Order: sequence, then structure tokens, then C-alpha cells
Amino acid sequence: MNKLVLDTQKRRVDRQYTQNDHTLIQQGGYISPIPSLWEDILIGVVLQKPILLKGPSGSGKTKLAQSISAYFQQPMQSINCSVDLDAESMLGFKTIIAKEGNTHIEFVEGPVVQAMKNGHILYIDEINMAKPETLPILHSVLDHRRMLTNPFTGEVIHAHEDFTVIAAINEGYVGTSPMNEALKNRFVTFSIPYLTGDQLEKVMTALYPSATLQMVETFLHIHEDLKKQVLNGLLAEEAASVRSLLDALALAEHMPLERAITYAIAEKLEDKIERDLVMELVVTWVK
Repeated sequence: MNKLVLDTQKRRVDRQYTQNDHTLIQQGGYISPIPSLWEDILIGVVLQKPILLKGPSGSGKTKLAQSISAYFQQPMQSINCSVDLDAESMLGFKTIIAKEGNTHIEFVEGPVVQAMKNGHILYIDEINMAKPETLPILHSVLDHRRMLTNPFTGEVIHAHEDFTVIAAINEGYVGTSPMNEALKNRFVTFSIPYLTGDQLEKVMTALYPSATLQMVETFLHIHEDLKKQVLNGLLAEEAASVRSLLDALALAEHMPLERAITYAIAEKLEDKIERDLVMELVVTWVK
């Protein structure tokens, strides 16, 4: 592991947090399908570069961000983007507080402000689901300035040295829009592929140790077939989602495999032809 990463990890792990902050430290478990990918992302983090994780749904982007939080033992604030995301959702809002018979206005800090001040990780999920006009408020946060003038209070906030931004993007999905170039250029971007082969088997057996070897191997074969059909353009990308595959394996420990895959994978697809194709592939592997 890179020496700069190891030194930074030691320093961050030694930091003291409040009890509330400590509950925001995530669980790890991400396994990288590319040997150098994990270390390269950590290098970007310790160099204070905003990180953009780009990949299909279910490829493990959120688990990767959580694993970075676990590696540094660093709390993680989260923003789940949608068309309804606004500045208050990110920065915070003013509210009226009644205390000892008097009322006063108090500002409740949002995830961006808390992460900047306290040196937390800020995880922005599905960043391209937000309206393009919403995110430019973060431009000064994401570039070399690492600062923000809070429009609600006028406070100028300079980010803590450990403040880290990790965003995730699913390209080409319904409801998404291309990222503004000025925003995209502020990130260092990493493509996150699906797990395959031995790495996927390791995840499956770790999460579901009671699953039989035969069942795990059957799911691996089915997943390979689903990926081939995605590459051939016959199935939507979500058919090969690792998250959905793991959901199906969990169900299959308590019901027939065909039903488990129907609920966890096939029924998520809009096209009946695609749903039928998934189940045809399953039948070839179920004895």
C-alpha cells in the first residue's frame, strides 16, 4: 500500500469523534475487481481530490464509499440526489427555536456543512439525478478552494483537512441527465465494473456462508450468462446487477431458486421479453 495512504490512515484512525459522529462510520467489505483500483482511489482521497465513481447500478459504488469510511474510521454524511434536491437539503435550513419563553432563529447544518467543518466524508449518491442548476453551489467546495460561503448565514466555511467528497453516477438511466462539464471536471473519475469470478464468489460466501457450494456455483453461472446477454444488447444492465444477484441468493436459501431470481432480478425489468429471457437462462442451470 502507498506510504502516503498508510500515514494518512494512521492519522485519521487516531482522531476522536463524538458519539453521534461515531455512528456515521460505515462498515467495509468492498472487494475490488481490479487489483490496483482500491489503492488508486485511496491515493485520490488522501490528495484531497473529489472522487467520482462511475458504473452500472449494483456494481458496488456505495459499498466502496462505505469501505473508505471504514478504512479511515471516518464518519460519512450522505446526500441522495433527486429532482427535488435543493440548497437547503445540502447546506441546512433556518428554524425557529423556543427556549425559556423566548424564540430565536437557529440554523440547522446540513450534510455538506457538517462534513466540511468536521472533516467527514461527503457521499453524493446518483449525482446526475439532481437538477443541473442545483449543484453549482458546490463548485467552490470541489475545487482547490475547498470553501463555501453559506448563502443562508453568510458564514465562510473552509474545509477541514480530512474533508473528502465521493460521488456516484449511473450513466444512461431513466431520470438522469449529463453532468455539467464544470462540475465533472472537478472530479477524478474511476470506472467501477461488476465483480466477476473469484471475487464475486468470495463476496457471496462471505455474506451467505450457509449457502451450498452448488448453489453459489449455479448463481455464478447464471450471472455470467446474464452479463453476456447485457453485452449483446438483449438485456438491460440492471439484469446483471451484483446487488440483485446477492438478493436472489439470500431468497434462494429459503425458496426455490427460480422464484428467488424472479423476485430479485426478472421482475425489476420493464420488458416482458427480457423477463422471459432471464428465466430461460435460469432454467438451463437449474436441474
